Amino acid sequence: MNKNSLRVGLFLGTRQIFRASIWTNLLIIAVMVLTFLNLVFVSGVLLGLVEGSSMGVKQKYSGDMIVKPLESKNFIQQTPRIAKYIKSLPEVENFSVRYLSGAKIEANYRTKSNPYDKNDSLNATIAGIDPEDENITTGLRDSIVEGSYLDKSDVNSVLIGSRLLAEYSRVQEPGLTLLDNVKIGDKIRISIEDFSKEYTVKGIIKSKVDLVSGRIFMVDSEVRKILNRSDYGANEIAINLKAGTSEQLLTDHMEQSVYGDLAKYQTWEESQGSFFKDIQLTFGILGNVIGSIGLAVATITIFIVIYINAITRRKFIGILKGIGIYPQAIEISYVFQSLFYSICGTTIGAFILFKFLVPFFDKNPIDFPFSDGILAVTFESTMIRIFVLICTTFLAGYFPAKLITKQNTLDTILDRN
Repeated sequence: MNKNSLRVGLFLGTRQIFRASIWTNLLIIAVMVLTFLNLVFVSGVLLGLVEGSSMGVKQKYSGDMIVKPLESKNFIQQTPRIAKYIKSLPEVENFSVRYLSGAKIEANYRTKSNPYDKNDSLNATIAGIDPEDENITTGLRDSIVEGSYLDKSDVNSVLIGSRLLAEYSRVQEPGLTLLDNVKIGDKIRISIEDFSKEYTVKGIIKSKVDLVSGRIFMVDSEVRKILNRSDYGANEIAINLKAGTSEQLLTDHMEQSVYGDLAKYQTWEESQGSFFKDIQLTFGILGNVIGSIGLAVATITIFIVIYINAITRRKFIGILKGIGIYPQAIEISYVFQSLFYSICGTTIGAFILFKFLVPFFDKNPIDFPFSDGILAVTFESTMIRIFVLICTTFLAGYFPAKLITKQNTLDTILDRN
């Protein structure tokens, strides 16, 4: 490519753009904007659905990192010493210690008329918490949909997760047992091995995180008494870190400390395993497949626009070739037009995306049944899509121009096939 061909091609392309109808230009640019948004929006929503669920688990359950028992132990060894050490770390914002146990939950046993009827009961996890610490760490109080939150003195009261109640179930899943007609103020019986006692339902917890809405919460002192945990051996410690602190660095620090052999330390991502990452990968592929359809539509649109433009100006192209304009310069002019439309479209689309759409969905997440979905897009992934879109429109502009310019000059001037 020589400089003269480039200069002439840019000149011809600029003239064609500015001499075209403004509505034609706006329509083509609008198609490119919508195509770009389709490329990033669909995959962004699909990934955001999974990311929203993952972040929900982090915010409502694990915190930035979580401490759990070793595989060979039933609870965290020397919990008070570990908790005291965690509290002394300057990187730690707050934390909540939990005591867990499996239990049998019974309801409506007082109104049971026939002793041969099936018991209204199920198995669930009991979580003993310090109400204030848990609320500061995970905002558990905000998940109360009925009743009120626990106080430290509520040793005879419980919070029950909505996933354990038939009233809050959309459908009755096969094999899933739920408690019927449990209201605020009702009594439920909790049995753990040989222990059995009635508790009053003080509040109902509803969360999109199953590890929250599938549990029953009690005051920690009551659970320790039931489990006879005189050594304060806990089962979970959820930790929130101060802004800018690396979860991985603090996890590594805890593992290398004198308490490293007493518990298992995990970042919030490690605690979730590979499930969310596998789903994100699957949805990412699905989003790319759907987005590729829009990309193909945009490519065909640009091809048709450039081809029709070239066909209608076929005689003009023949005259340009006849007076000595290189075919390469004419091809450059049409490639420049396609690049102009794609660059304008992607620039406007990226502005709309990061200035309006991403902040909007951050503040107003999509209310999915199991997740508060956001628009999960990154600058790097967006730039890749911009590059792909520009490359495809480059080809869509080049090939129709090449088809016309390679025709015989006299035939194009005389408009002969």
